[in-house]
Amino acid sequence: MNDFLEYFLQNWALILILLAFAIMLRITVFLDKKTVSRMYVLIVAVFLLSICVYTEFHLAEINQYKEVRIVMTAIRYSATPVILSLILFTLVKRARWYVLLPAIGIAILNVVSIFTGIVFSINELGELQRGVLGYIPYVGVGVYSFFLVFILIKQSNKQVSEIIPIVFLAFCFATGLVFPFIMGKDYSKIFCTTIAIGLFVYYVFLILQLTKKDALTGLLNRQAYYAFVRENNKDITAFVSIDMNGLKAINDKQGHLAGDEALTTLSLCFTKAVTSKQFIYRIGGDEFIIVCRKTSEDELMTMIENIKDNVAETKYACSIGYCYAPNNSKPLEQMVKESDEMMYADKAAYYSANGNNRRTN
Repeated sequence: MNDFLEYFLQNWALILILLAFAIMLRITVFLDKKTVSRMYVLIVAVFLLSICVYTEFHLAEINQYKEVRIVMTAIRYSATPVILSLILFTLVKRARWYVLLPAIGIAILNVVSIFTGIVFSINELGELQRGVLGYIPYVGVGVYSFFLVFILIKQSNKQVSEIIPIVFLAFCFATGLVFPFIMGKDYSKIFCTTIAIGLFVYYVFLILQLTKKDALTGLLNRQAYYAFVRENNKDITAFVSIDMNGLKAINDKQGHLAGDEALTTLSLCFTKAVTSKQFIYRIGGDEFIIVCRKTSEDELMTMIENIKDNVAETKYACSIGYCYAPNNSKPLEQMVKESDEMMYADKAAYYSANGNNRRTN
């Protein structure tokens, strides 16, 4: 069979997944251009790796061109941590280019191994053998996988709908770490497809999650708020209403970009203060609400104090109100109303103390 045709037959599923991935990236409106560009790089990298893996195994079957095969092996051993570092660089907010350095270091070791056998070598029988540093690529994969999953969970809103796709992605990476020791080198033939499926599924979940998030702050949006309250009404013990003070004055005097910066700064203050049982929503221009699920009164007050402390470290201000009613002792509508009333009273006191007119500030 023609080698070109055989490659396509073995990798047709991978090609379809990557093609679908590229098409969805082309038509999406939720991701910024930088993230989309990095994902295109990942798609090309996985595709090229699949060609490399096919070439290496084909040469191993015919036991020819040992020099070419050992170069292909070095590329395969290097590509896995490089691709994972690119995934980390692409998916994690504020990731810097230096996350690629460990992967580059591993790639250098693999290149050196071509001449020294320090990581791998090919014996006279054409068999692949590990060198003294033969487990370094696997260690690199493990470290990158751990940090990627850890940071993605840390940056999430801690909801099950966000955790599940991260766990799925982690499972895909784990197979790349464990299966080679169970299935042997043949696992390399399906590694690219495994990673592509993991990325594509995570991307689909990511798009679904973005429809529930506020584009500016990254917090959950109004639609997500209504859906959550409707589905979890028996577990809600408190509402916290928050409204920024002085946003109109910032927008009028400094421009809307300054106003956007103020909102994102406050959002970060809120995010740092909540736990996995508390969910923050931006329900209006400068209006936020935190829904507390199975939260005690002490936990509620601690969260509010942490928010106040965090905001005090910025140049901005906000008004806060809350209503605590465990065991469904009050209807949710009544809880929200009381929380809003306390917040508006706090806002009135703020403007009175500062001698400002609320309508103009």
